[in-house]
Amino acid sequence: MTNNSVTLRDIANALKLSTSTVSKALRDSYEISDKTKRKVNSYAKKVGYQPNTIAKSLKEGKSRSIGVVICSIDNTFVSQMLNGIDSACNARGYSIMIMQSKESHEQEKKCIELLQARSIDGLLVSPASETTNVDHLKTFLHAGLPIVLFDRFNDELEVPKVSIDNLEAAYQATEHLIKNGYHRIALLHSNTLLNINIERLEGYEKALKQHQITVNPDYIKPCDFQNSTTLQKSIVEAIEQLMALPAPPNAILTTSDQISTQSVGIIRNLGYNIPEDIALIGFTNTNLASSLNPPLSTIYQPAIAIGEQAALKLINMVEGKDDDPHQVIKLHTTLIERTSSKPKNF
Repeated sequence: MTNNSVTLRDIANALKLSTSTVSKALRDSYEISDKTKRKVNSYAKKVGYQPNTIAKSLKEGKSRSIGVVICSIDNTFVSQMLNGIDSACNARGYSIMIMQSKESHEQEKKCIELLQARSIDGLLVSPASETTNVDHLKTFLHAGLPIVLFDRFNDELEVPKVSIDNLEAAYQATEHLIKNGYHRIALLHSNTLLNINIERLEGYEKALKQHQITVNPDYIKPCDFQNSTTLQKSIVEAIEQLMALPAPPNAILTTSDQISTQSVGIIRNLGYNIPEDIALIGFTNTNLASSLNPPLSTIYQPAIAIGEQAALKLINMVEGKDDDPHQVIKLHTTLIERTSSKPKNF
């Protein structure tokens, strides 16, 4: 091996230690015994290990700061998660640095690089909708940076994850519509490969199948999250296409905060009445749901709790107090029934 090809993971594998232990030993952390430090340093010298730029930036000691990367701050659900993160970090004496990916994979990478350069102790990430390749996160993880994913998952990354039970939540929403007399149910989704989209689609299909309703691919429409303008345009096009079908849906399940809140106005602007022409239920935490016309039935997610638990999990990892590095925490949601999905008149 050349100097540049030897990684922390290589040393960890050779010595049968965790990557985190090797990283701390090389930084002379008080958390590691002198015996282990000597063992790690001796082997690192033997193989010619040279820290890469990422490892160099992980300074000795703690900065007592946590980096947070989210899709966009102008989102009720995300703002609530950030409140939970901030509350938990403040209680434990940590500050937070927040950056927005704007749903861009490249922007997400830049955000994390900037945060890492500021010597954060750990990283909380809710991956961008464009993010399908997590090599950038693996690089930081292998360099010893503690990472926790929240809200959105990627199964390739073996780190703790905190979110809701997306499959069960979508199942409950779909079953709610079925029990209220709606059997032609459409789905507007965020068109990503992230867990939230895949699991919510699975929950929707599971409910239909268990109630002997055929899944109609024409009723499943993706929405473009590139920016607010394209999102609105794609929602309009999706609803127009749905209502032009020979057998149009009589209910819609929307799977994100932005799609849910925008769909109410768009459906009305297209000349349809909710729920008389088409019922609606969606994933959203907006405080305005009960004030919309009509009041919107929602799947309410425990956003503050998601943020709090993700932050506490990360801080415990940073402080060496966590013994479950692959824990997946799924919190329960609440279905709030309002006028937009009231029982269908037969």
